[in-house]
Amino acid sequence: MDWTRRKFLKAAGVGAATLGMPASLLAAGKRKPNVLFLAVDDLRPQLGCYGHEQMISPNIDRLASEGVTFLRSYCQVPVCGASRASLLTGTRPARDRFLGYATWAEKDLPGALSVAEHFRNNGYHTISNGKIFHHRADCRNSWSEDPWHPKGNWRNYLLEENQKLNLRKPKGSGPAYECADVPDNAYFDGMVADKGISDLRRLKREDKPFFLALGFLKPHLPFNAPKKYWDMYKAQEIDLADNPFRPKGAPDAALHNWGELRNYHGIPPKGPLSEELARKLVHGYYACVSYTDAQIGRVVAELDRLGLRENTVVVLWGDHGWNLGEHGLWCKHCNFETSLHSPLIVTAPDIAGGGKSNALTEYLDIYPSLCELCNLPQPDHLQGRSFVPLLKNPNLPWKEAVFSRYFKGDSVKTDRYRYTEWHGKDGKVYARMLYDHKVDPVENVNISELPRNTELVKKMSNMLRELRK
Repeated sequence: MDWTRRKFLKAAGVGAATLGMPASLLAAGKRKPNVLFLAVDDLRPQLGCYGHEQMISPNIDRLASEGVTFLRSYCQVPVCGASRASLLTGTRPARDRFLGYATWAEKDLPGALSVAEHFRNNGYHTISNGKIFHHRADCRNSWSEDPWHPKGNWRNYLLEENQKLNLRKPKGSGPAYECADVPDNAYFDGMVADKGISDLRRLKREDKPFFLALGFLKPHLPFNAPKKYWDMYKAQEIDLADNPFRPKGAPDAALHNWGELRNYHGIPPKGPLSEELARKLVHGYYACVSYTDAQIGRVVAELDRLGLRENTVVVLWGDHGWNLGEHGLWCKHCNFETSLHSPLIVTAPDIAGGGKSNALTEYLDIYPSLCELCNLPQPDHLQGRSFVPLLKNPNLPWKEAVFSRYFKGDSVKTDRYRYTEWHGKDGKVYARMLYDHKVDPVENVNISELPRNTELVKKMSNMLRELRK
């Protein structure tokens, strides 16, 4: 064990002896709860349980009815690699860590003790299937088995013409969507569900509790899903964004050219999308959500069938939000509500179902909450707060604010407002925006420069300054 790792583990409250301690001793004769850890890439709260009636998400909605839905949960970073690194290590992004999509947690935070490794150190059998960390080789000590992922190009095109386009593109990006008449497990997420079900059957026979992480790729681009999920929606009834325009007074720093989407075949290199193409992309996003919903339903049904549910904590989260044309934007990569607001659903033994909490929560809170739910010590490095009290009483008074960051932009969200400011190398603020969610929940008018808001801006800027200390 290298010195930096030993130092980090010591600070986290994990001694060298604990690393090899038998599960039987750690559990003190009592089986600890299992954890089913469900990560969904690019999933915004576009679900029935979040009030979106057009979405067909019966399995996630059912899961929500059996636990607590956090209606105001927020990611730390609106890009997959950095968001996952922050969530899985329980530490905030900073100027020098957890910035981009290709973040390595162990490189940005040497000696990082992930939630999975902490559980493994405390007697759990830990498994990673699909996309959990952005890089499968990241924090390898987290897992009792080698991380598993379906073989092949992650874009997973099945139609021959799309495969050819994918191969011809320098960066391997074919069309932004695909509708193939194939079974669920012809695409990657069906394979991830199959592997998860197989693992559950095997883990039931083990004498250890398990931490089973399943990372579903959809609805990440490209929007590839079996035809039957596309057929669930009528194209002409697909709703487009009500605000496909730049917010009034928004600074240039707040916007981007949605380069991730523009890299795909058939997407114009600049300018807005046609209404027809925008509707096709939203249709594809919906189809992918319903497809992943079905895979989650299969896994949870097997958990029930095996009799494991009564002693298993289930947590479902999407790594960040996603823009579907709001503010003229697509993809994530910004500090708007649409990119930062992310779903979080938790079920646990002895927790009543159907609860909905409006408390402000953030993804940093997942790690300490799992520790408390499974009666494990909380490492000292954690920067979140366990939301277990909210599982028991969703209406408790809670956090005053939650915080997010994307490169030079820092955001704070309070009960009523979202404030964001951007800093140059000299530390000075060169752009900012403020939205009043009471009167402008979709963030159409930046009110940061109005004289009446001078003191409010100063107060919220100070909140960010205190966080950066």
